[in-house]
Amino acid sequence: MNERIVIDAEIQHGKPVIRGTRVPVTRIVGGLAGGMSEQEIMREYEVTQEDIRAALSYASELIDAQEFHPLPTPSD
Repeated sequence: MNERIVIDAEIQHGKPVIRGTRVPVTRIVGGLAGGMSEQEIMREYEVTQEDIRAALSYASELIDAQEFHPLPTPSD
């Protein structure tokens, strides 16, 4: 993962991106969550399957490190 994800204040305002691109990790994870296939992500953003796996691994590590709060429930 560390070879594929980079955080640089000069690229995308310091958001984590796929190394050698300006593609933010959030765009990859969001695309998958929105129903795009890995092939569509690779074609659309010119990244590799390994880049996608690194983005998912990065997101997973962030979630593991976060403090969790209950989601709000709709009012009746």
